[in-house]
Amino acid sequence: MLSADVNRYISLRRALGYKLVRAERHLLAFARFAAERDESHIRTATALTWLPTAAKSPNAMAHRLTDLIQFARFMQAEDHRHEIPPADIKRITNRPVPYIYTAAEIARILDAAGNLRHQRPNPLRRKLYVMLFGLIAATGMRVSEAVALRLDDILPDGVLRIRETKFRKSRLVPLHPTVVEALKRYIGVRCQLAGESDWLFPSVEHRQMCLRMVNYTFRCVTRRAGIVSERSQQPRIHDLRHTFATRVLEQCGAGRGEVARHFVALSTYLGHVSIHNTYWYLQATPEMMVDIAAAAETLVREDAA
Repeated sequence: MLSADVNRYISLRRALGYKLVRAERHLLAFARFAAERDESHIRTATALTWLPTAAKSPNAMAHRLTDLIQFARFMQAEDHRHEIPPADIKRITNRPVPYIYTAAEIARILDAAGNLRHQRPNPLRRKLYVMLFGLIAATGMRVSEAVALRLDDILPDGVLRIRETKFRKSRLVPLHPTVVEALKRYIGVRCQLAGESDWLFPSVEHRQMCLRMVNYTFRCVTRRAGIVSERSQQPRIHDLRHTFATRVLEQCGAGRGEVARHFVALSTYLGHVSIHNTYWYLQATPEMMVDIAAAAETLVREDAA
């Protein structure tokens, strides 16, 4: 039945670096649905019958359909009897438009973090959040990558080691000299107040910090910093990553060779699995140089060819 094929497909793609936790859940659910109908091949009619039972919103159905289409293409390459469902369900939501912070706003965020309420169980609180938010803003790393850093991930010559994260990729992140100095000062205080833990940003219990608490604190800090968006969606900590990528691309020249160098370097630095993911940042920048966008589109097309 299809369940075995799903497991084989997921294993193969995970070997290429994809996690596919959600896709695995979706595809196994479809495989069970097909098995109840004694079907061993993917049928478009069955897929379209399954989708409304598996998800309520059009957007959720679109996610499941996308996963199923990719699986169907894989299976049809081996057996033409598998059908590929049409991609005719449009998503009603897209990736949220990021909030691009100004340099002054980032400075106010760090200032507000340095003035957080003192907590006796966590004397490191102020220094920790200033360094955490500042490090994300200065490197564009994911917040999950930042809280997963350990002391031995700080390598000589101002380099951070980011262990296996999204897409099971590890990478080295060179730091600007000013960031290196700030990190040295923070570690000096951190070792005095949280010496029992090997996490760079330890929790009160000397464990890895909870992402929910980090996001909550960031929201408190942005309110104190007076950063309020006119949109319904408020600025997020992940937008610091978007801001970093955007500012890097803004410094890129319009020449095709310059665009290529910037895109490849930035894609590697951010830990993207493809430059297609990096290209998305172009739409996040207000009117980001038409020449750069055009050159980047050419680069992406060649990457896909």
